[in-house]
Amino acid sequence: MNVRRLIPTAALAGSLTLGLVALSALSGCSPSDAADDAGGGKSGGKLAVVASFYPMQYLAEEIGGSHVDVSTLTKPGVEPHDLELGTRQAAQLGEADYILYLKGIQPAVDEAISAAGVKNTVDAASLTTLEKHGAEVGHDHGDEHAGEEHAEEDHAHEGEAGTDPHIWLDPVKYAEVAKGVGASLEKADPDNAAAYRKNTTTVVERLTALDSAFEQGLADTATKTFITTHSAFGYLAERYGLTQESIAGISPESEPSPARIKELRTIAAKDKVGTVFFETLVSDRTAKTVAADSGLKTDVLDPVEGITDKSKGADYVEVMESNLAALEKALGAK
Repeated sequence: MNVRRLIPTAALAGSLTLGLVALSALSGCSPSDAADDAGGGKSGGKLAVVASFYPMQYLAEEIGGSHVDVSTLTKPGVEPHDLELGTRQAAQLGEADYILYLKGIQPAVDEAISAAGVKNTVDAASLTTLEKHGAEVGHDHGDEHAGEEHAEEDHAHEGEAGTDPHIWLDPVKYAEVAKGVGASLEKADPDNAAAYRKNTTTVVERLTALDSAFEQGLADTATKTFITTHSAFGYLAERYGLTQESIAGISPESEPSPARIKELRTIAAKDKVGTVFFETLVSDRTAKTVAADSGLKTDVLDPVEGITDKSKGADYVEVMESNLAALEKALGAK
């Protein structure tokens, strides 16, 4: 197991270093003490793990078990795409023994992690194959300039080469990531490799069962099309033979064009769509407007970017089971 390390100031930007010094002066503690307050550093001999947001936190906790001390950069209720890191969170990264993140979801986190220079840093996107989804979403086909603006907004929240980073919403891909995380924890902390290997098997089995439930539950439905707030469910739709139609694009904050709203109205009528889904961490205003405009119902389809009091489930699997129930109802599963 790695010994505790002080913050590698040479790896951090100059402004960040000055921020740490100022913080230390105000609090009467050293930079490393401030990092400990933020959740970084070793605790009781455990591997200090920092996860970027909930889907990464879930894997780190489930696979790491009692041998890791996991903290997350994204607090419950915070929309991960919009996260901006403060000085304490940057210090938290510098004190970590192991960092797990997903490149392409949080630009500010990607930059800070690169600056932290922690040896055991794992990008979940590198543990599976990323794909492109929803490239047509958010464009006003009658206004090319508007379309370009939406494309630029969406690209800011996409992974490498415009790929979709929402891999955790496909249980099969998420299981691939889980295997990679398990292997990387074994390498980072070989003394507890057997425990990580056992926990990884348990997580993969749970995700495999979830995949089977989705496959069976969505095999026979009255419609295969669903409308949701933003293009988070491309992997899920592709895995189970569904068609995702999004009000906005990859970015949950993108505003749809009038032409897109008109297009959704046509799609809803043609494909017998009865429900417009909204999320737990972003405003439901646009989804409800679109639903009212088309005479449709609304319901929650949770992208599982964070667990809050509004979440229909206590963890990833429970929330995904609630998503399955919502899809079965909306799509008319038989």
